[in-house]
Amino acid sequence: MALKNRNLPKPVRQCALTGILILVYLIIAIPFKVMSVIPGFTDIRPVMLLKPVFGVFFGIPGCIAFAIGNLIGDIMSDSLRWSSIAGFAANFLGPFLFYVFWRRISKEPFSLRTGKSLLKQTAVILASAAMEAVIITPAVNLIYPDIDFGLFAVMVLLNGTVFPLFLGIPLMILMQEELHVKPIENKNNADQ
Repeated sequence: MALKNRNLPKPVRQCALTGILILVYLIIAIPFKVMSVIPGFTDIRPVMLLKPVFGVFFGIPGCIAFAIGNLIGDIMSDSLRWSSIAGFAANFLGPFLFYVFWRRISKEPFSLRTGKSLLKQTAVILASAAMEAVIITPAVNLIYPDIDFGLFAVMVLLNGTVFPLFLGIPLMILMQEELHVKPIENKNNADQ
């Protein structure tokens, strides 16, 4: 694969990977922009299944791609608002929590083979969704007080948990077990 070519400088490989991941994000996100719950602000977002995938398998380029993909999606669907700044931050930090947990905090390498590792992944999914709701919801409410705060927060939480749990986890298992895609290396295990 061209991105594994060691002759290319690392920044070039990272930029190319980020660009490819942005395209993957948009291919999944754009068709669902029509499924609006609060028009112009929130919709049903199956693309959230990529949040843990981008963080665990692609690290920082995946986090950047997730945030930029969301911003481009906002621009393309004419839903770019001042609150998109908070959306950009939350959509970077969402996958970043997975990256940090599995690379820096977890004492074992990423795997979803055991009940314990599935519980860990579920906990990170819930923490990530809560963090996104805490960042995005007040920003939207501050700038647009007419938006239903509770409904908006619930939609952010549901999108951030349902799709990563029920679609993201199976995709990650498929990637790791059947396609043999290697997750980012666990820093704790690399040092041993």
